[in-house]
Amino acid sequence: MRTLAVSWETVHQHGEAWISHHQLRYRMFVERQKWSVPNYRHIEYDEFDTPAATYILVVDDQNHALGTTRLIPTTRPYMVKSLWPDLTELELPQSDSIWEASRFGCDREIDSITRRDVVAHLILGCQEFGVANGISRYLGVMPTWVFKYVISANGCPVTYIGPTLRQYGHEIVAAYIDVSPSTLEAVRCQTGVRHALLEPKLTLVA
Repeated sequence: MRTLAVSWETVHQHGEAWISHHQLRYRMFVERQKWSVPNYRHIEYDEFDTPAATYILVVDDQNHALGTTRLIPTTRPYMVKSLWPDLTELELPQSDSIWEASRFGCDREIDSITRRDVVAHLILGCQEFGVANGISRYLGVMPTWVFKYVISANGCPVTYIGPTLRQYGHEIVAAYIDVSPSTLEAVRCQTGVRHALLEPKLTLVA
């Protein structure tokens, strides 16, 4: 299992992982959750899949995506501002230090132990990327149970910033997820994964 940071500049190095992650998103969000989002030939995508995005992907030995998260700086168009501004009671950010995290998910066809490892690697990868790039918080819209039982449970402080909304059978809410060296250390302690994961290797800010 490997954890990758893939951008449009490096996608040529990760072709199988890249297309596999879009196919995984189709299975997760179109087939399983019945989202009405753009898709074509079992590939899910939207208008926020732009060169501004970085993708944290967990892949197997054949470079097939097992888990995915999309990260977008709030200085560029992002989902909460464009689609769900009413989900936050605060002023929406536009800052190099705050990025949006979206399309977070894991392949449900793998066993529960592997899923737990994949989720841990996704969260650690996001923290490593954030610390290395001067990010202080991620903004996300997810079901409340994901924030409570996945993100918070793995050591990340979460702050809700608006009301809940019923959508696609879930109570969803906007929240900030803290990013810092201390949060990264807390996630490492919680998950038991003590070493750096992200490829390419990043120089983390102390």
